[in-house]
Amino acid sequence: MDAVTDSTDTPPLDFRSDTVTRPDQHMRTVMADAEVGDNVIDTDPTIRALEERAAQTLGMPSALWTPSGTMANLVALSTHLRRGDRFLAPRGAHVLVNELGSAAWLAGGMPDLLDHDAGPGRPSPEAVRAAAGGTGPYYTLRTTLLSLENTHNAAGGAVTPPDEHARLVAAAREAGLRVHLDGARLWHAATALAVPPAALTVGVDSVAACFSKGLGAPVGSVVAGSEEFVEQARRMRQMLGGGVRQGGVLAAACLLALDRVDDLAADHARATALAEGLADRGWDVVPPQTNIVLAGVPDVNAALDTLRALGILVLPMAGKVRFVLHRDLTDDDVTEALRRIDAGTGDGTPSPA
Repeated sequence: MDAVTDSTDTPPLDFRSDTVTRPDQHMRTVMADAEVGDNVIDTDPTIRALEERAAQTLGMPSALWTPSGTMANLVALSTHLRRGDRFLAPRGAHVLVNELGSAAWLAGGMPDLLDHDAGPGRPSPEAVRAAAGGTGPYYTLRTTLLSLENTHNAAGGAVTPPDEHARLVAAAREAGLRVHLDGARLWHAATALAVPPAALTVGVDSVAACFSKGLGAPVGSVVAGSEEFVEQARRMRQMLGGGVRQGGVLAAACLLALDRVDDLAADHARATALAEGLADRGWDVVPPQTNIVLAGVPDVNAALDTLRALGILVLPMAGKVRFVLHRDLTDDDVTEALRRIDAGTGDGTPSPA
């Protein structure tokens, strides 16, 4: 490889995640002007407005604001599972590999993996039926829950369309399972498919969705379900320390974020442009469905070091290099990233020669 270009005088291009975005001035103003109240003693009016709008958008009767997506998932799993229950989730799901084992440690569930036999991030209904099994002796695990993820982060932001979602939910119901949907990037899936978010939640018992992934809000998720589910989920949130008081300053940002869902289409287009540019340079790229680009390289750590020296910040994911497009990156930033790769590696390849 040619000598790496010294990028110390050029600002880094941050492709690590769509969580690195910062609230713009308009969002900061909306946050500062938010009406607030004590959301534990009675109700914060802005949080209430967000929960009502989020529930409607997600097609659920009720919703509960949480500080993070990990807490939203844990609240849902803790509400659905009893200690010793077994639950199913696609291989590489966030609830399995990125939440510090809280599904087992705190929610008390025993996870079991479903392979992606229907496509990236997508198990088949047949796999769900087979894994669910039947009722055994009292000392055997009872499978009670299917946890899905749309989009599937580790599969490169892979999307599950409404018809496949419906078949998976039907298979779970036939096996007597409840269904939780980790929809941290459900907005991305809905945008890619040109359907309302509620089209991707049909039949589930609960869904979690995040406002700080691509939509620009600094903090916040929701978990939604029936009125009875949310009543129990509120108690679980309190047990986990999620009883935020004047949280309206944060909920205001989430409300504005919901106005910006349509902006995600630009991130998807930039991801496609970046993927095509990398493929033209010999990278082994998975064509993106949303805003995440996964690239296979001979040596992930060497590629990370090379890109960092070029002022391009990325993270590893599923044995590949992950680039995530977001609202703080422009078309020009994608062009500049490809230019830096050309200038720094000579032939555009990701690893040292």
